[in-house]
Amino acid sequence: MSGLTLPAGYTPPADHPEESKERFYQGAVRVARRLLRLTRIDVTVYGVENIPARGGALLAGNHTGYYDFVLMGVGPHLGGNRLVRFMAKKSVFDVPVLGRILQTMGHVPVNRAKGGGAIDDAVSELKDGRLVGIFPEATISRSFELAKFKTGAARIAHAADVPLIPCVIWGSQRIWTKDLPKQLRKVPVIVRYGEPVALTGDADTDTARLKAAMQKLLDASRQEYAELVGVEGGEAWMPASLGGGAPTIAEADAIYAAEREARAAKKAAKKRRRQAKKGS
Repeated sequence: MSGLTLPAGYTPPADHPEESKERFYQGAVRVARRLLRLTRIDVTVYGVENIPARGGALLAGNHTGYYDFVLMGVGPHLGGNRLVRFMAKKSVFDVPVLGRILQTMGHVPVNRAKGGGAIDDAVSELKDGRLVGIFPEATISRSFELAKFKTGAARIAHAADVPLIPCVIWGSQRIWTKDLPKQLRKVPVIVRYGEPVALTGDADTDTARLKAAMQKLLDASRQEYAELVGVEGGEAWMPASLGGGAPTIAEADAIYAAEREARAAKKAAKKRRRQAKKGS
């Protein structure tokens, strides 16, 4: 299909017998494909063969932009019309209309207040043979580097006894991300899926393995991308380590810390106003 490039010789498996027939989610996928084609977002995909055509697997991806949810799902779609159930904050599911859509598509709410129990729903989905998507950084990386990983991906994959598939998306940050102007047309993107990460059962060790595997994929995509677009240096969407204008990891952490403090202060002020209103 125009806008999607696969390695020569790749033969897709037969459609998944159940996921390919989910009318609502598959309809959303068709809309997304049409959007990519119309806006000339050209996606080059590697490693689709690493995604199982049947059964559960956890896809762990880097997070640099708002299109990442669509882009991570490209490989599974090409590999037999499979669908990815993404993990998202429970508060998102409480938003009218949006929450209903997410529930209908089978995405997984994460209640962080439950602590370790927050992973139970994801494990259940995986054991039922579905693909689940997770972003171990838990938020968009403003540095466009791999930021600190949480251990949830490793713990979930081990508990469910499914493959942990690393995925790296590069170019998404040029389309739509935090703090930069949107460029919704004519952007090339590279999506790479790696071989499953060997799991030991030790969450810290397995998370380090996952991050190392993703770094290798990221390095390969960055090199290919630079040759593809002719990077000149200083671009705001390039990481500082490669001569770009993005914040360093430390600078990005400071920005997020300031935002968290601002949100906490706003929440506290709102609580004080509510209490004052009750007392009046």
